[in-house]
Amino acid sequence: MAMTQRDVRDWMAGFLPAVVAVHWRERLRAGIGALCGIALTGGLMLWMLGPATYIPWLVAPMGASAVLLFGVPASPLAQPWSILGGNLVAAVVGVTCAMFIPTPVIAAATAVGVSIALMFTLRCVHPPSGAVALTAVLGGPAVHALGYGFVLKPIALQSVVLLGAAIAYHALTGHRYPHAVRAQTTARPVNAQAIPVTTADAEKALARRSELLDISADDLASLLRDTQREAYARRARELTAADVMTPPLAKVQAHDEAPAAWRLLQRHGLDALPVVDGDARVIGLVTRHDLHTRRARRARWPRFGMPIGTGQRLSIRDLMQGDLKSATAGMPLSELVPLLVTQRHGTLPVLDEAARLVGVVTHAEVLRKVMST
Repeated sequence: MAMTQRDVRDWMAGFLPAVVAVHWRERLRAGIGALCGIALTGGLMLWMLGPATYIPWLVAPMGASAVLLFGVPASPLAQPWSILGGNLVAAVVGVTCAMFIPTPVIAAATAVGVSIALMFTLRCVHPPSGAVALTAVLGGPAVHALGYGFVLKPIALQSVVLLGAAIAYHALTGHRYPHAVRAQTTARPVNAQAIPVTTADAEKALARRSELLDISADDLASLLRDTQREAYARRARELTAADVMTPPLAKVQAHDEAPAAWRLLQRHGLDALPVVDGDARVIGLVTRHDLHTRRARRARWPRFGMPIGTGQRLSIRDLMQGDLKSATAGMPLSELVPLLVTQRHGTLPVLDEAARLVGVVTHAEVLRKVMST
């Protein structure tokens, strides 16, 4: 498929820097936090190990970790388990590859690839951990001489110190960290049709945040729309006919006459009435359309000014739809809606085990229940 000029412009626009909607105070706070964290980590390592130690007192991946911990603390990649688990996994894999794979390039590639796969498996993805794996392989004789000791010192020790510094700094500056997964709560559904989510809405919401979120406005708006669709799908799976039905406002018996049914439809503003037999079992529906047939009109409004009901006597049994489609109280909404769509009159009776009427489902009531806030 040939690319248009607009496609090329859109593709090239992806290389432009994204707008970072973060206040200057937050940017300064993140920079000072990283300064303090790295200084504390390096200083503590020097104090513990001494300046003459052959153990690296500060490894380069800690600088990348500081960017996440202090600059993007809300990111899932910056949470405590991510930095600790990711760095330790990458260190173990990197040392192992350095020991058993003699070719540096192959060892480095294998270390990074395996580390990423394990981090995803253990749910501790931390981008700087890829650099930890490379450091273990390409760090030179001093790092290789440490063997698996590299995992404990410097990686584990520096990761713990940097993480502790981040927790303390965020607490002192009034920021929530770590961003733990909160318990699920029952939220009121949002009317996605009445209140559509746009990219501009997402940009304004991001601008009001006091910290940087690792997501673009376009992605956030798309995520919110997908979330709303999933919420409605879940709502449809949870609801049953019993949740959306209403008590039958009116019903007629098969031997009733057409004028009686018409008066009930007019009085209650309905489009259809359930028809029951002598044992109160539903045997059909009579709709406005049924009562508008030529025979039914002649029965309701005879010619020559005769009073209503004195013309042709038609019973509901003569006019009703006998091919009844119905639902049970426990039928899920996902099965109920396709059945309701086939009803031109938009009404579906709900029956119990004995085929007796317990409620009525209409298009309007289904929409009201699903879209209600």
